[in-house]
Amino acid sequence: MKKSIGAKPLAYPTPTYIVGTYDEEGNPNAATIAWAGISKSNPPWVSIKISTGKHSFKNIVRSKVFTVSIPSEKYMKEVDYMGIVSGSKEDKFKKTGLTPLKAEYVDAPYVKEFSLNLECKVVDDIDLDWDKPIIGEIVDIKADEEILNDKGLPDIKKLKPLIYAPGTKEYYGVGEYVGKAFSAGLELKK
Repeated sequence: MKKSIGAKPLAYPTPTYIVGTYDEEGNPNAATIAWAGISKSNPPWVSIKISTGKHSFKNIVRSKVFTVSIPSEKYMKEVDYMGIVSGSKEDKFKKTGLTPLKAEYVDAPYVKEFSLNLECKVVDDIDLDWDKPIIGEIVDIKADEEILNDKGLPDIKKLKPLIYAPGTKEYYGVGEYVGKAFSAGLELKK
């Protein structure tokens, strides 16, 4: 029997993304977010959710660009820290020892130590009066060669992305391979 647990933000798994921006003085900032995901394929869009009062939100409103760095599970403590403190009060890169690198196509930093980095430009004007997701067009992706498969795409087993369980506020790694998408279900068509 199923039990109702009410309306909650509990979609699993939830990604752990680091959103990179520069403030008005050119200082790099990084913020941990979990309310995010791919929202369109062509052109590729990513949706991120940052509260309107946050330092990163203000940076994105001003610059109209951001990066998304996807951390591996080995950086769990640094990622958690970047979600705890405000970049308006503390230099998160200095405190964590991580390295901000200027993106090639947008004026925003990404995290050098994280193997997969998306460079994004804001698609629509951001409505400052309504708390809605920010949509960014992915204009380029940088990937460390060590995480790429033989087709030149990121291998999730090599990337080892950190994922978040919002209900219990816990971090996890990726589990085992279970099947091939757009293939396994074809058996049911027979």
